This record gives sequence, structure tokens and C-alpha cells, in this order.
Amino acid sequence: MNTAIIKPQWSPLTIALMVLGFIIFWPVGLAVLGYILWGEKFGGSAEKAQSYWNKGCGYMRNNKKHFGGMGRDFSSSGNAAFDDYRAEQLRRLDEERARLDAEIDAFHEYMANLRKAKDREEFDRFMSEHRGNRQGFGDNNQNNNNWGNNG
Repeated sequence: MNTAIIKPQWSPLTIALMVLGFIIFWPVGLAVLGYILWGEKFGGSAEKAQSYWNKGCGYMRNNKKHFGGMGRDFSSSGNAAFDDYRAEQLRRLDEERARLDAEIDAFHEYMANLRKAKDREEFDRFMSEHRGNRQGFGDNNQNNNNWGNNG
């Protein structure tokens, strides 16, 4: 017996609730959309939802090499010589990665030093031009202003 007031199916009521949910607060609309799409799988009971979740987790656990991303699987292949070869190659690749990371860091440091030198050169040029414009100010124009004169 299904006692749900709103059935998880595409109906005018569920579509209206979904649109209204997106208008009011988008996570509510997203939750209604999820209920419409996957509500039948859960069947409205906590036990069915938990069994569906456990089934998905078990599938991911059994197929971890597909979901592991960059993670490595260090399980034995059954051949000691191949396992040694693989371990040596992985160690060599880790060393190469570390060397490349060090080169990247050195390059970033070099570029930062170039930017600092360019900034210093531009600042020095600005200051020399700025000082050049101010040098005649104190000598000739001191008597022409009325700041120090009271009369």
C-alpha cells in the first residue's frame, strides 16, 4: 500500500512544486526533482532507502579501481618479479614527479623575481621623473608664493 500524498512521478502537481521550489529556494526545487526521479526506488520507507544506499556503496567498494581516480591499487599481481618491477617504476615516477615539482617551484620563483625587478625598475624611473619635476620647485618659486608672507 502506497500512502504517499504526492507520488514520485511527473504530474502537474509535482512539476508545479518543483518550479515553485526553484523560485523560492533552489535546493528545495532540486530536492523535489530528486524525489520525482528517484522516489520510486526508495518506495517511501527508510528500510528501502537504506538498502538502496548500501547496494550503491557495495558496488563502489567492489569496483574501487573504477572509482578510485588517481589512487593506486597496491595489491599483489601474483608474480613477485612483476611486483618488484612495478614498485621500482612507481618509485622512479615519484622521483621524476618530485623533480618536476621542484622545477616548477624554481620557475615560479624566477618569474616572481623578474616581476619584482620590473616593478623596481618602473618605480625607480617614476621616482627619478618625479624628482626631476620637483627640483626647481624649492629654488625659484619660493618668493612667488604667498604662504610665508603676511603682507
